[in-house]
Amino acid sequence: MEPKKNPKADIGRNSGLYFVIGLALVMALVYGALEWKTYDKVNDYDISLNVDDDLDEEVPMTEQIKTPPPPPPPAAPEVIEVVEDEEEVEETVIESTETSQEEEIIEVEDVAVDEIEEDVDVPFAVIEDVPVFPGCESAGDKRACFNKMMQKHISKNFRYPEIAQEMGVQGRVNIMFVIQKDGSIGNVRMRGPDKNLEKEAARIIGKLPKMTPGKQRGRAVRVPFSIPITFKLQ
Repeated sequence: MEPKKNPKADIGRNSGLYFVIGLALVMALVYGALEWKTYDKVNDYDISLNVDDDLDEEVPMTEQIKTPPPPPPPAAPEVIEVVEDEEEVEETVIESTETSQEEEIIEVEDVAVDEIEEDVDVPFAVIEDVPVFPGCESAGDKRACFNKMMQKHISKNFRYPEIAQEMGVQGRVNIMFVIQKDGSIGNVRMRGPDKNLEKEAARIIGKLPKMTPGKQRGRAVRVPFSIPITFKLQ
């Protein structure tokens, strides 16, 4: 014997209809939410005339500045004395400074001008009278004798610096000096590969004797001279 169902008790018979109705309601709510608009409240009355007077600032009182009194009026000009035409007025006579042909011209004697001696450096190669090295006074060619005595003086006083020997330093030192107008040696300059060699070369030149100064046109002048000194290890 089969059990019988009551058609009113069937729950799923109208489920499709309920689904469609629910879907329509949800879509209507979503559409309404998307199309919902809000507006700001607008006042319908004019507030432009309702201006509060906030200008309650205290205005500082201006201080009255005392101005100095105006300067006194200028003094009245002195009374000009009017001279009548009958009175004689002394005129100031300005003498002329121009000379006339009648005046005698005094001749002035020639003024003697002292010649100022200028310190002129004349190179050893072009000077007329070369400086005389002691011992070359009677030599025929004093220039050649000077060079010979210079080489002899360097060989006699030459001494190789020990520190330069230990360091193995060698080379040529160029010496430049000036034979002054009194025959002394001055303005010594040197250039070489090592300070010790330069110091030794300066010592050798410092031992030069006083010479007879060189002359140009009969007047003593300064004579620059240069000579190399070679330091070579054996």
